[in-house]
Amino acid sequence: MQTYPNPPFLQFNGHLQTIIPGVFRKVKDVSYQRERLELDDGDFLDLDWIFNESKNLVILSHGLEGSSDRQYILGAAKLFSQKNWDVLAWNCRSCSGEMNRTERLYHHGDVEDIGTVITHASQRNDYANVLLIGYSMGGAMTLNYLGKNGKNIPSNIKGATAFSTPCDLKEGADILNKTSNIVYRKRFLNNLKRKIIFKEKEFPGRVDLKKLEEIKVWRDFDEHFSAPLNNYKNADEFYYNSSARNFMKNIQVPTLLVNALNDPILTPGCSPHDIAKINTNITIENPKLGGHCGFMIKGEEFAWSEHRALEFCSKTINLQTQQ
Repeated sequence: MQTYPNPPFLQFNGHLQTIIPGVFRKVKDVSYQRERLELDDGDFLDLDWIFNESKNLVILSHGLEGSSDRQYILGAAKLFSQKNWDVLAWNCRSCSGEMNRTERLYHHGDVEDIGTVITHASQRNDYANVLLIGYSMGGAMTLNYLGKNGKNIPSNIKGATAFSTPCDLKEGADILNKTSNIVYRKRFLNNLKRKIIFKEKEFPGRVDLKKLEEIKVWRDFDEHFSAPLNNYKNADEFYYNSSARNFMKNIQVPTLLVNALNDPILTPGCSPHDIAKINTNITIENPKLGGHCGFMIKGEEFAWSEHRALEFCSKTINLQTQQ
C-alpha cells in the first residue's frame, strides 16, 4: 500500500496543501469527448469521456461547484487513461459551463443522477469492471449511492474510492463557519448564490431571495435553499439524508475512504471508523497531511491520491478476478 509522503516544501499546512494545487496545478494533454445525456425530467448531464477500448471503466465525480476540468479530476483521468482504462468524468447539473434547465441543482446525497450515469455507461459499453472515484462532494455522492442501494447495484461495479469526503454533512457545514475557513465559505456561497438568483428568475416564487441577505452561517443557506430546492422540510432532514455515514454500513463492494487529518474543512466524524469496523468492505485511511483534494508530491506530475486510487482499483479487480 502506498502511503502519502511529505508534501512539497512550500505547502507547509493544510490550507496551502489545499489552495496551491487548486489554483496553480495544471494538468495538460487531457482530451475529452463530450456527450450530452438527456434526462427523463427534461434536464441534461454533460459527460466527458476518454475511450481506450477497455473493459475497465473508472467514473469520476467532482466536488462542490467543481467540474470535469478540476485538477484532481484531470489528474485521475490522465493517469487511468495512460493505464488503458476508459474514463468517464461527469458534470453535475449546472456545473459543465451551461446552466441546467430545471429548478433542481445537485447535492451531496443526490444518488439519482450518479445512478443514471452509471446505468448509461454500462448500457453504452459492455464493461466488465466499473470503479467509482469521488472527490469531496463527489465522494459523498459515491458513498451515498453505494450505501443507499446496498446490494441493488449493477454487478459490474467492483469498488470505489473517495477522497476528502464530508461523510457527516452537519459537521461539514459547521466547520465551514470557522474564521480560518472564510475563503472556502465565501467562494462556495458566492457561486451558489449566483445560481440561486438565476433559478428564481427562471422559476419565480420557488425560493425567497431576501433570505440570501440573512445568511450568517452555512446552515442558513441549507435551511432556506438547499433543503427546499431538494424537497426536504428543513436543514436537519437534508443533513441526515445527505450524510454518507448514515448509509455506509450497507456498502457491498470494496471501498476506500481517504481523509487527511489536516484537511481544513473536514471533521473526525467524516471518517467513521466505527462503521468500518462493522463493515469490512470499507477501508479508511487518514494521512497526517494532504489538505483537501491536495496530496501533491514534489517533482511529480500526478498527486499521491491518483496513484492510490489506481493502486486500489487495480488490486480490487485483480482480487475479484482470482476469486
